[in-house]
Amino acid sequence: MAPHRPDRPDDPAAATAGTQAPQGRATWGFTASLDGFITGPEHDMAWLEACPPMGGEVVARLAEPVGVIISGRRGYDAAVAQAAERGELTSEAYGGAWDGVEIVLTHRPEELAGDPSVTALDVDVAEAIRRAHELADGKDVQIISADIARQTLELDLVDELQIFSAPVMLGDGTRAFSAPGGRRIDWELVGTIPGAEAGFGRLYRPRGTAGSGAAAGSSGAG
Repeated sequence: MAPHRPDRPDDPAAATAGTQAPQGRATWGFTASLDGFITGPEHDMAWLEACPPMGGEVVARLAEPVGVIISGRRGYDAAVAQAAERGELTSEAYGGAWDGVEIVLTHRPEELAGDPSVTALDVDVAEAIRRAHELADGKDVQIISADIARQTLELDLVDELQIFSAPVMLGDGTRAFSAPGGRRIDWELVGTIPGAEAGFGRLYRPRGTAGSGAAAGSSGAG
């Protein structure tokens, strides 16, 4: 969750009226443990404190292109429940350096009506990406939920992968990618992320897919 965000627009369509900016990218960004987890058990994020720190200018550079973040309900609920325990690094997107709209996909958007820092939607991932691009006004849309990213990948809607590595093994938690019976997805290295060498920051773009599997679920809400 990204608290302290601007109030959500009452009319998303009105926010994008007029001349449309070129559409930004849909990216998936995460930090993974050495054994492939992006959260610990119960969505614990305290382990991120083990990550090599990045300079403020590097974080600001990474945050600047992002106009909208898409997260899931489980991650949102965990952030609310753990608010008192989380430090600046894990309580806000990009450690507080980001300013934009956070969309939370949920089957129960009315339960989040009292939180002006997020826009709660009960839609499938394709519609979520479409609306996010409208709200982003030419900036990038970033996915921070593994389940939503998996479904978005099934629809070939992810343009870039931004990945960092933390020097820790968690043993349990949320895996970065889990799709039993799903198709293989190949990635092409675009380059490293300047200033994030200690965390092995890398950028990838989809190279193609192979194999087949069950179609993605109809909704990213949880």
